[in-house]
Formats: sequence, C-alpha cells, structure tokens
Amino acid sequence: MKIEQIYTGCLAQGAYYIESDGEVAIIDPLRETQQYVDKANKENAKIKYIFETHFHADFVSGHVDLAKKTGAKIVFGPGAETEYDIHAAKDNEEFKLGNITIKVLHTPGHTLESSTYLLIDENGKEHAIFSGDTLFLGDVGRPDLAIKSDLTKEDLAAMLYDSLRNKIMTLPDDVIVYPAHGAGSACGKNLSKETIGILGEQKKTNYALRENMTKDEFVKEVLDGIAPPPQYFAKNAMMNKVGYDNFETVLKKGDRPLNPDVFEATANNEDALVLDVRTQKEFVEGHIPNSIFIGINGGFAPWVGALITDLKQPILLVTPEGREKETVTRLSRVGYDNTLGYLEGGITAWENAGKDIETITSLSVNEFYKDFKSKNINILDVRKDGEYASEHLQGDNVQHFALDYINDNMNAIDKNKTYYVHCAGGYRSVIAASILKARGFNNLIDIAGGFGAIKATDLPITDFVCPTTL
Repeated sequence: MKIEQIYTGCLAQGAYYIESDGEVAIIDPLRETQQYVDKANKENAKIKYIFETHFHADFVSGHVDLAKKTGAKIVFGPGAETEYDIHAAKDNEEFKLGNITIKVLHTPGHTLESSTYLLIDENGKEHAIFSGDTLFLGDVGRPDLAIKSDLTKEDLAAMLYDSLRNKIMTLPDDVIVYPAHGAGSACGKNLSKETIGILGEQKKTNYALRENMTKDEFVKEVLDGIAPPPQYFAKNAMMNKVGYDNFETVLKKGDRPLNPDVFEATANNEDALVLDVRTQKEFVEGHIPNSIFIGINGGFAPWVGALITDLKQPILLVTPEGREKETVTRLSRVGYDNTLGYLEGGITAWENAGKDIETITSLSVNEFYKDFKSKNINILDVRKDGEYASEHLQGDNVQHFALDYINDNMNAIDKNKTYYVHCAGGYRSVIAASILKARGFNNLIDIAGGFGAIKATDLPITDFVCPTTL
C-alpha cells in the first residue's frame, strides 16, 4: 500500500494518490491531471477511482478531465448531483482497491454531500481518513458554503457537530488524518501549518472536538469570526458540479506569446484585463497603463478569485520569463479559463516598442515617517479586518477597508485626495494601488514594507487584542 499527499502550497490544498496491488485511487485531484496519469504509469498501475470529498469551492478539481483520460469512476458522497456521470455513494459503502478498502463515511456539515473516506488496510485495520473539509488539523470546515440549499449555516453547523461525533470521533485514536487543506485556506478559520496528523491528537487539541462540548456551543464557536466567503467560491463549486473545459485546451489557448502590437490590439479588441504577475517592486517601477498587479509569488490564485469577479473575463498576462505556463495553470485552478496569451519579451519589449509605461510612487518607511510627522496625510490600510482591529496607525485621516472588498468600497475614498496605502508587508498594498489606479485614483503612494516596517518606527499605533481574528 502506498499513500502520497500531493500538496499545493498556493492553494493550501492536499490531493492524494493511493495505490494497492496495481490499482490507484486519486482523492480531490488538482485541475492539471496528467501528473496523476504519469505517476500511475510509472508504477505500472491503473487509476480505478477518483474520490471527491465534496463540491470544492476554493478550487476547480480535476475529476472530470481525469475520468475522461483514464476511464476511472468518479465517486461523490450521498446526495451529490452532477451534469456528468458519477457514482453517488451510499453511507458506509465500500470500494475495493487492490488489497485495501475505501469506506464512505457521509459527514455532512461543510456541505450536504461532504464525505470522509476511511482507508482500511490489508489486515482489516482502520488506518487513515481522508477528511476533506469536514476535519482539518486544528479546525473544521466552514458550514456556510452549501450550493442552493434552504438550510442555514446554523443548520449545517449542527449537522457538522453530529458528523464529527458520530462518524469521526468514534474511530481509533491512531487513525491518520489526511485533510484537504492546511493553513492559508479560507475554508476554515484556524488551520494548522501541519498537513498530516493523528486523530487522537486532534481529539485533545482541536477546539471543535472538545469532548464535553454541547451542540449549541459548537455552533456558536464554529460560526464565530467567519468572514464572508470570497466571491469565487460559489462559482468554483458550480463548475465542479456541472463540469468545465478541458485543461489542456485552456492551457494551449493561454500559453501563447503575443508581440507588443498584437498584445495591445487584443487588449483593446477583446476588452481584456492585463494582469501583471511580476514582483510588486517591478510593477511599481513600470507597468502597462490600466494593468492590475497580483504577484505570482504571493497568494496568487485566491487573490485572483477574490478580486476578479467574472470567471469568463478575458485575461492577458505580463509574467516573469519562463513562468507563463505556470500562471495560466494557476489561473485555471480557480476557474479563470479565458487567458488569451502573454506579452512576449515582457515589459522590456513593451518599452522598446515605444509604448507608454506608468509607475506608482513607493516610499520607504523612513520617507513615510517624515511625511506623517510633517504633513496632514491620508492613510489607507487594506489589511484584513482582524489585522486592523488588532493594531493600526492612529489618526483622524486613517481609513480602512480590506483588500478583499475593495470593489465594494471605492466610494469611501476621494479621487481628489492623495492616499498613502499600506498592508502588512507590501504585497496587498500594491494590488490595491493597481486596482484603484486603473479606476481613476491617480494620487496613490505605496508604503514599502507595510505595517511590519511601520511598527519599527515610533509612530502612534492603536494596539489591542481583537477577540477574533478574521
């Protein structure tokens, strides 16, 4: 028996490759599926099953493509309905894989069809669970993502309480826990940085598995401090339910070099968004007018999903050399399949073609310190609500809204005023400045290093502990 976790850091997502006696199961595969086919071929094994723990909201799974490539059966939990062929399993149904057994434990709560897959080894021992978003290390899945359900989040949280206590906590303490996500995922509040754990340890340390916890206490604690889900979550869940375009087709369309003239013409003719994924330093020093920055080296895919509201939006890319295919791939993982190509030769080719370049003023924290002390300046803090509540700069001219909700808050600031924009470290502030600049806010100054650098000064900071961190 072989179990391999295939973890993707930018999505904080774990897919799983399970093999026994020449037969393979893949659990929660990524959008790009050839890696699983290649791995099975290398082991002279055949992919028999594709198990989905639920309709994922934070990424587009590769189950549809993988089934077409391999003929493997897609298995969802009880009640799942799709527009493609699946096997909707019954609770406690068992699937033979070589010398081992995969048993379906229906664990609704995160979503209605959510299921945990229990692996029973060659000796009949309950060896591991693949818990999806039902149980994380340190947390449990948010209960507010069910597709088109009349149930409230309180109803789903109550279901999750029962699922955990009746299906998960009754298992032996030495069962290995393989969750779908780790720290950084928006599918829970306080996920551990660890990605593999032991059930007994979770029973001791995970607040949601507290032995004497009542259902009312569980519902209250699970729902406390949950921020609204990113706008793309429901759209990705629907893609996972109804199907999507073949990944290789999406990649071929997007991984296409365009010279500056063709790039510019395509942007104009297709009403395409120019997405610049280089570093924030490179972007502020020179970028294509009206382009948006979301750096590939940061939390790229989740920020794209949070900020670009139309999954069908035509996109043109400015990328670091050699990372074009990676960028198209990572966009497709969250459902952005309409990439039309990338700027061949990058920003240097654009400049050499005599085309316009714009910049954003970026000040060091020392320069900002001088302006703060000598001028009555306007400051825009785009960190998350919990970060701001915990500590922020004092002053009547300090404004805040989280970058996640920038599209809903532009009317809160004045295009005629100059704003010094900061986040925690400098990545999100440049994203915010690029979006605002593209919408006609031209008087923007980025604070390099963000609040982390500001804290090293003696500027006045409101400092208190926020009861919940979003």
